[in-house]
Amino acid sequence: MQNKDDQTSAAVASDIAGKTIFSILLSISFSHLLNDTIQSIIPSIYPVVKNTFQLNFSQIGIITLVFQLTASLFQPLIGLYTDRKPQPYSLVVGMVFTLLGLIILSQANNYALLLVSVAVIGTGSSVFHPEASKVAYMASGGRRGLAQSIFQVGGNLGGSLGPILAALIIVPFGQSSILWFSVLALLAIIVLINVGRWYTHHMNMRKKVTELTIGHGLTKAKVAWSVVILLVLIFSKYFYLASVTSYFTFYLMHKFNVSIQASQVHLFLFLFAVAAGTLLGGPIGDRVGRKYVIWFSILGVAPFTLLLPYANLFWTTVLSIMIGVILASAFSAILVYAQELIPGKIGMISGLFFGFAFGMGGLGSALLGMLADKTSIDYVYHVCAFLPLIGVITVFLPDIGTKRK
Repeated sequence: MQNKDDQTSAAVASDIAGKTIFSILLSISFSHLLNDTIQSIIPSIYPVVKNTFQLNFSQIGIITLVFQLTASLFQPLIGLYTDRKPQPYSLVVGMVFTLLGLIILSQANNYALLLVSVAVIGTGSSVFHPEASKVAYMASGGRRGLAQSIFQVGGNLGGSLGPILAALIIVPFGQSSILWFSVLALLAIIVLINVGRWYTHHMNMRKKVTELTIGHGLTKAKVAWSVVILLVLIFSKYFYLASVTSYFTFYLMHKFNVSIQASQVHLFLFLFAVAAGTLLGGPIGDRVGRKYVIWFSILGVAPFTLLLPYANLFWTTVLSIMIGVILASAFSAILVYAQELIPGKIGMISGLFFGFAFGMGGLGSALLGMLADKTSIDYVYHVCAFLPLIGVITVFLPDIGTKRK
């Protein structure tokens, strides 16, 4: 009788695993949009705080470094803990941290308080991302690339809105207007409470689904080597992205003499292209294999990054859009590939890769800021142009059979 019950449970688990739950995917994507809209305010107000507090590029880079480090260091630990002891409402807790950081940021009257505010926002991010990524995995119905892309595109769209909102609200009305964005955090908290209820209800069945995951047959050494390769690719991608998200506005203002508002529009176009690329990468990886998406995304962007420093304003805009679309298609494929390398550790792997990505973005911003101070903002883009060539190491990744039949 017990054996029959086990067979029934496995059959039900398999059935659930085959259904993509779009209502949950859209909920976490929407909350990701709200979360990253708030977070994207940080680099978007750099021109404002640079003038207000008389900061140099190195100090701007340190702001990003503090945010990205707090957003990265705790993620693998949180993911590992929630793999063992699931916390369905931890997403709400993370958003509360983001709300508190946002309030402090709006009232910060010195550089030290700016750093405190971005650290609190970063802590909220470190709680949010590994658990939200796990929810996407749970609701994927086996279409993991698609699920991660839907989740990620919300964040990328939110990131693209930051510069526009900064240009429309923060630049004309000042730093205190950041407080208005607390409404977004409160809305996200409401959405995530509902996601937490779903997570609680389906937690036991999802454990059964996870246990049905089929291994790939790779040795531990091969798995470890593959993870190292993926992390190097993340380094390449996020160092280059740091050069754009933190310094593209300054580059455009310096080289083409555009206004702050105009430079924010150009940054929005790039970030919107990143959102489009993210949405494409996951489903294509489900169909043709994630390794091929990773290869094309990292290495394939190199011709455009190499041309960018020599382009006029029109072609700079065109090339930045192409770079955004192609480069962004990698992350969903990389993350799901890593999750499939180490099944059963979804939270830990998600936390490791999100955390490493944020950490590399922060480190890249700090180092590139120092480089800009010592040389020029133009020189930064000449150096970063060669980063995508690192993508050639994708050839060493094993094919773990991630095509969707």
